[in-house]
Order: sequence, then C-alpha cells, then structure tokens
Amino acid sequence: MPSAIFSLVVVPALCLIPILALAGPLLCRAVGALLGWYLRKKTDGRLSHILELTEADEKKFREQQQGRRSSDGSSGKDEEWEKVDTYTVGTSKNGDKGEEDWDGIVGFFHPFCNAGGGGERVLWAAIRATQQRWPKAKCIVYTGDHDVNKDAILSRVKNRFNIHLHPPTVNFLYLTTRHWVLASTWPRFTLAGQSFGSLIMAWDAFSLLVPDIFVDTMGYAFAFGLSKFLFPEIPTAAYVHYPTISTDMLESLDPSSTVGAQGANAGQGTGTRGKVKKLYWKLFAKVYSHVGASADVVMTNSTWTMGHIQKLWGPLRKSSRPIAVVEKKREKVLLYIAQFRPEKNHQLILQAFAEFVKTSNSPAAKEAKLVLVGSVRDDHDSKRVYQLRLLVNELHIKDRVEFHLDASWPEILEWLRRASVGVNGMWNEHFGIGVVEYQAAGLVSVVHDSGGPKMDIVVDVGGEGGFTGFHATTASEFAEGFEKALSLEDPLGVRLRARESAKRFTEEEFARRWVREMEGVVGLEGLKVTTEKRRV
Repeated sequence: MPSAIFSLVVVPALCLIPILALAGPLLCRAVGALLGWYLRKKTDGRLSHILELTEADEKKFREQQQGRRSSDGSSGKDEEWEKVDTYTVGTSKNGDKGEEDWDGIVGFFHPFCNAGGGGERVLWAAIRATQQRWPKAKCIVYTGDHDVNKDAILSRVKNRFNIHLHPPTVNFLYLTTRHWVLASTWPRFTLAGQSFGSLIMAWDAFSLLVPDIFVDTMGYAFAFGLSKFLFPEIPTAAYVHYPTISTDMLESLDPSSTVGAQGANAGQGTGTRGKVKKLYWKLFAKVYSHVGASADVVMTNSTWTMGHIQKLWGPLRKSSRPIAVVEKKREKVLLYIAQFRPEKNHQLILQAFAEFVKTSNSPAAKEAKLVLVGSVRDDHDSKRVYQLRLLVNELHIKDRVEFHLDASWPEILEWLRRASVGVNGMWNEHFGIGVVEYQAAGLVSVVHDSGGPKMDIVVDVGGEGGFTGFHATTASEFAEGFEKALSLEDPLGVRLRARESAKRFTEEEFARRWVREMEGVVGLEGLKVTTEKRRV
C-alpha cells in the first residue's frame, strides 16, 4: 500500500476511533447522524433517477410481455416472480399479508456479485425471494464488477443458476474501492486490514445511494456496523457464510488445545510473536463481535456457522430475533465425479438414469438431473465422452444430463453443495475417495455393491437404521437406488450420518492410525538390534 495513502487515510481514521470513544456515545451518535444526513442529501438525486428508471423499465417490460402473450399466448418464466402467495408470510410488520405493496429500496452489499460461486447463488436466490414477496420493492446490488453491465449479469444468473429475476426492479451501483478488501492489499494484519477496507467500501456504497434496508450477503460485518453508525433507523440484515474469525481459530493457536493441530496458524500461539498474534486475534474478535451484534436480523448458511456466530455475537445482541439458519435447498441432482475411463462405467449410470426417469412417476424423477463431472486425459477419453453423448441422445435424456469436462475445483465444490445424490458405478473400486467426498459434502450415496464403496465407505453407522446410502449392481437396481435417495422422508438425518462417517477418512484420522501402526514397527526388537549395530 502506498505510504501517502496510508498517511492521508488510514492513520487519521484510526486516530479518530479512540477520540470518539473517549468523547462518549453522545458525540458518536451526533457525528454519525451528521454524516448520515450528508449522505442522504448527496444521494437524493440518484434515488429519484433510480425510481424513474425503474418505472420506465417496468412499463417497457409490461409492453413486451403483453406483446409476447398476444403473439403466442404464453406467459413464460419471466412472470413467475409474481407468484408471491407461494412464499411463507413472516411475522414482522413488513411481512404482514397486507404489505405486498411495500415499495422501498433494499440494498444488497455484495462487491463480487458476478463471481458465480455458492455465495452468489445465495444472493440471487435472496433477491428473487424478495421480488416474489414484495414485487414493488427495488433491489440494489452494490458491486465492484465494472466490466459487466446489468444485462450480462442477469443473463449469467439465469444460465448458471437457473434463477429468473425480474429485471426492472434490479439495479446495480458500481463501487470503485473493491481493491481495499483484497488480501493482496494487506500482506500484514490481513483480518484488520480487510475489515477496514470493508468500511471504505461501505462508505463508497452509501455515497452512491442510501437504501431503506441494508443487507450484507458476503460477511462484511463492519459494513452493516457502519450502517448502524450512520443510519440507526435503517434495518440491517446479515447473511453469514463463514465467520471472519471463529472460536476454533482462536483455539488453534494453542498447540495443547483439541484443534491445535489444525488450520493454517495451528499451534502458532507460542513465543513472543505467537503471544502478540493471539492478543491481536482476541482484540479483533472482540471488535468483530460488537460490530456483528449490531445487525437486526442475522442468517447463517449452516448450523456450524450459527454456533460460532451465536458464541461471538449472541451475548451482545440487542435484537430479540434469534439467529437463524437459512440454507439453500439442494437440487434434485445426481452427481457422478469420475474420470472418463472405461472402468468408471458411465454407460451403466446413464442407462440406470434413463430407466429411472422413464419408469418412475415420483416428483423426484420429474425434476431429477444427472451431472457427470470428470477429467479428459487424452484423445481416447475425448472419444469416450463423444460415445457417451451419443448414448444420451439414444436414451432420449439429453435435456436431463450435463457433462462438465475438466472442471475446476471451485466448480466441483459448487456441484457438491448443490447436488442431493452422489453416484459411483465402478465395479470393485479399490477404495473410492470420490465417495468420501460425497459423504463429507452431505450427499446421499448410491454406489456399486462391491469394493471399497461397499465394504469401507457406504456402511451403516450408529447401529440399526443408520444407513448412509444405497448399493446397486444392475441398471434397475441403480434406478431403484436413485428413487429411494431422492424420496427420503428424513434426508437430513442421512446426510448428517454420511458426514459423520466421512470423518473416518480425514487426514487427522489417517495420521493417528499411521502412527499407531508405525509404533508397532519402531517397537520391534529386531529394529532395535539393527539400529544399534549401524551406530557402532
């Protein structure tokens, strides 16, 4: 970071914090109110422009829809957003049944909105749900993606996530300060630096437009903390994917703790430098907890995240609304991750899937999709994929099967998060690390009734009824397994057992067993004699 920027911006800002703290809460509130008033006045013109633009876009959209209906008599997916009655009505004032006409502005703080990952999927699903519940509300996304316009972003949302948004009520405001939250900007004191950078980004956002509701969907707690400082009356909401700092991180610094051997900073809390790092993390956690506790509504993506956020923010929260787990629903996707080699038997899985979708009348079969993810090593593999595509056409399941060749690790992780069922069709696979990945991701497995997947991985845990998946050999048996896996009455219970089962294959468990067996080798009498002779 250039020293001039640090001297002109960072140092005065850091000096201002203790001055305001010493001056007392009254001065803090007065300064915040004054700055908030300034930002409102500054952005009044843009607010009027957005309202006018939305009205014009809405009129144009309606005319296009009317013309489309007149020409072909269809309504299309673009009007699905209007079906607000399909959503559960909340208990707050704005959630009452008579409040569908609320037409305020919801600001979504998501500087990397076009990244295309799991966090972005949550953002677009949240906006779609907001549009369906409050059709007249305006959704503003604060983003740093200057290289793409609104049409390109919404098109990618539709193609990548199959989420259809109502374009007139979605607008984007472009931030110029996103580089402040990049790790590369803060090679030292990264946690504090990125958090400070999020304050600069949030100020940038409020300088563009002050919303009626401010929602952070990326985990920038200091952003909605600044919102509360500037606009105490504006409701704030946070969707937390992962806590910026967690109790596990703090404990990992201590080599004697239960997690002292895990994480990038495992056991580094010893010595002078380690003690300084521990103090720094504890101070940051304290500030992070106070800032995070200011959110009116807190949502998390999992029970694990909720537990950590509850420990950090819970005791300091003034809001009586409990921290909630709001998970993305898994799709009816059957996922097969395997190289496109002959022994992986993709043909069997395709035949089984075709039988499943054609013979089953269950809702699961009507919505199911098969996704094949794998690497292509050479021309032989490429030809094999070509033959598989021909088979898909012959089986008339082309619109239900996707091929993802040489997918990146983030793409694989995204499919593991989205899918419901993990598939393995190889006979006598010696182990099956891919099946372990399925279980770790919480997928219900349908695997070949042989080899490692049968004997070691997809096994019952916790006694009778503790199954973690299904076994099959023929196409018909696989089809039956698909039906069972997608029609479970208690899928969460199976997923949790699968995750618990996968812990048997962690690196820590491998190391524990390895050392246990090696101790037997080191303790052999013959080794002692040999070692003594070599030293003589």
